[in-house]
Amino acid sequence: MFRLQGSKVLAVEMTGDAVKAKNGSMVAYDGQMSFKKLTGGGDGLRGMVTRRLTGEQMAVMEVKGNGTCWFADRATEINLVRLQGEKLYVESGNLLVTDAALRTGTTFTGLRGASQGNGLFTTTVEGHGQAAIMSDGPAVALRVSPRHPLTVDPGAYVAHQGNVRQSFQSGVTFRTFLGEGGGEAFQIRFEGDGLVYVQPSERNTIAGDL
Repeated sequence: MFRLQGSKVLAVEMTGDAVKAKNGSMVAYDGQMSFKKLTGGGDGLRGMVTRRLTGEQMAVMEVKGNGTCWFADRATEINLVRLQGEKLYVESGNLLVTDAALRTGTTFTGLRGASQGNGLFTTTVEGHGQAAIMSDGPAVALRVSPRHPLTVDPGAYVAHQGNVRQSFQSGVTFRTFLGEGGGEAFQIRFEGDGLVYVQPSERNTIAGDL
C-alpha cells in the first residue's frame, strides 16, 4: 500500500512483497526489510542492451520485507499514479517508487527529450499497480481527450499515461521575434485519451533557449 505523509514523503506498507525504488531514497523503515541494488532502465537481458544503447540509466534498489518503509528525495513533491494495464512514460529522474510487479523499459522520445535537455529516450512503466513520481511543486494531472488535445511547455512536462500520441510543434511566430510572444519556442502537443502530468516550476530547457 502506497500512502503519502505530507506531500514529500511516501510510506509503503509491505507484507512480504517488494517495491523498486530510486537508490538512496529510503529515509526510514520499521520491521524487517532487505535491500538489493538493481540496474534501472528495463527488465532482463533486453533491458540491459537497451540501457547500453540509449543511456537512459537509473540506480534502482529492490526493497522487500514486512513493515513500513518511507521514501523521499531532495524534498521534491511526490505524486501517486495508479496503473490498470496502461503504460506510464516518465523521465528516470522523476521516478521514485514502483510496485515490483510493474514492468519497466525505455522508449524513443525524439525531439521531446532533446527539447527538455534530456536524452532521446525515456522510461516506461507498465502493468497493474502503483507508481510514485516526483515533481518540482505539486503536479497537476490534465485530461487529454479526442475532442480536447493538450499543448504543454517542455519544461513543465513530468509524465503521461494512457493512449496518448505526442508531437513536437514550433511556437515561433512573427510576434515571438518582436518580443510579444509567449516566450516558448517549442511545445509538445498531446492527442488521444489519457492524462498528462505537469509541474508548476519549469526546468531550463534547450527549447527555451532557442
